[in-house]
Amino acid sequence: MAEQLSKDDVIHVAKLSRLRLTDAEIEHFGEQLSNVLGYMSKLSELNVEGVEPMAHALDVTNVLREDEPVDGMPREDALINAPQQADGFFRVPKVLGEGSGA
Repeated sequence: MAEQLSKDDVIHVAKLSRLRLTDAEIEHFGEQLSNVLGYMSKLSELNVEGVEPMAHALDVTNVLREDEPVDGMPREDALINAPQQADGFFRVPKVLGEGSGA
């Protein structure tokens, strides 16, 4: 197992994570972080010579369709459930400009 992290190390990690920890939590998480680092240390001992890097343990490939243009939805169908519409467009509250608070 890796060396036990110091209290200062745990406090530093907590500060970077924007966490406020009690003394009991510092002790508890210090042990947990030390265990994680111990496991990582064990992994670094493995001989991976000749092993190809991979992004996933299984041979997974995306199945994608061809990206071909198609006709869109008719305007009337798109606006059928619009709460408000004007001149064939969705009517929405103004969010930029005067009076928007921006």
